Amino acid sequence: MSFPRELDGARLHDWATRAVAELSARRAEINELNVFPVPDSDTGSNMAHTMEAALAEVEKLDDFNEVGKVARALSAGSVRGARGNSGLVLSQVLRGVADATDSEVIGPKDIAQALSTAVQLVDRAISAPVEGTIITVLRAAAVAAQATQATNGQLHEVVTEAVIASRTALAKTPSQLDILREAGVVDAGGAGFVVLLEALLAEIEGDDVPSPVTSEHHGHAVELEVVFFFIGDLITLQERIELLGGSLIIARNDENSGSVHIHTTLAGKVIETAFATGQVSGLHLEVLPSAPQVDAPRRVVVAVTPEGSVANLYQQAGAMVVNPGPDVVSDILGLVRHISAQELIMLPNGLLDRRQLVAVERATHAFEQAITIVPTRRLVSGLAALTVHDPNAPLGVAAYTMAEAAAAMHTAIVTKDDVKTTVQAATEKICAGLVGDATEQVILLSGTELDVDKLDQQLDVEVLVFPADGLGHLVEIGVE
Repeated sequence: MSFPRELDGARLHDWATRAVAELSARRAEINELNVFPVPDSDTGSNMAHTMEAALAEVEKLDDFNEVGKVARALSAGSVRGARGNSGLVLSQVLRGVADATDSEVIGPKDIAQALSTAVQLVDRAISAPVEGTIITVLRAAAVAAQATQATNGQLHEVVTEAVIASRTALAKTPSQLDILREAGVVDAGGAGFVVLLEALLAEIEGDDVPSPVTSEHHGHAVELEVVFFFIGDLITLQERIELLGGSLIIARNDENSGSVHIHTTLAGKVIETAFATGQVSGLHLEVLPSAPQVDAPRRVVVAVTPEGSVANLYQQAGAMVVNPGPDVVSDILGLVRHISAQELIMLPNGLLDRRQLVAVERATHAFEQAITIVPTRRLVSGLAALTVHDPNAPLGVAAYTMAEAAAAMHTAIVTKDDVKTTVQAATEKICAGLVGDATEQVILLSGTELDVDKLDQQLDVEVLVFPADGLGHLVEIGVE
């Protein structure tokens, strides 16, 4: 698949429109994460307002052909309209874009430079920056973008790596800031910044503007109340959005402006259409009450495992399983679509390559569930993570604890090349190199019968052996 190699003024404007729609649609979600520096639940609102102010300044231009003018308008509008710490940081990101734009288009080098400039501007603007916040997420994205651009990465590659790095940094924020870990959340400003980058990637990939309310939420569609002030052709706007929802009311200020109210499950499409038709301000979204789904589980763990005995082992431990194969990404997404749980944790277990993992990360972001991928490199790592899963803990805390358990496990495999005499002897030798004074137990997944008592004696530690088929190697070892 081919992607644009640069952004022109029109694409930059379209990205800003998309970013406004995304931040507005996820305003309440980001507000709920807001516990630092004060729990005033306004980070999502502040970032959405700041981006709306930026877009409003662009809308004043006669056309969007000159990328420099669009970039400078975004910067000026955001700086003047910035609200809160998160809005201030967002304005500096847009200023970074403007400062890096010195040609007729924005390429990979400009994006990388914009993020790096934004880091410098934010460091200068905030007297006492705190790690585990939007600043940390921004810096991670900048480093990844610069590294990718330095190896001649194209625009799509640079932005993709920045998105991946920002998501990873966001997931780690609870480990850097105690108040986040105690509350079981990631940083709200960082979450908003990830949304901004994801909107840029979606614009480059040519995706439709996604709306979290178009997917199923606990088995049914979620309806939002969308309210905004509109300047432009009200008759055309009404024709374009009246089939996208119900309870449409347009209270006219005059023939060319008025307040618009609609109930819809297609909020993203309504917002996109409004911005494409005229000028939008005062955008506000609220979730309308719906019947609670009391039978839906709160959280589900999904593990990628080979079919057979290992899959059964994971299922007995409480996980749902997906078998690896050429259609594994489609299988995972199909499963997620039919899960009515509010939260989902996925264990890839080293059975997804980087391309597949990126595809899953991108696609699942559009789902209504809160989805977290715990980086498990092997099946034994996934078992270690699953063992410490606390279904009653907040999602952020549970995922962090699982990731710590997976990372703490030392792993190895026994292949045919390792076997000089017997599989037993090769396993003993490799285990001996991993076992230390602090070792509590050894877990083995084996497609060959092993003498457990002999292993216990040789290693002087508890050894658990589980039958396994479809591993691709003889034995998988986990030491914890």
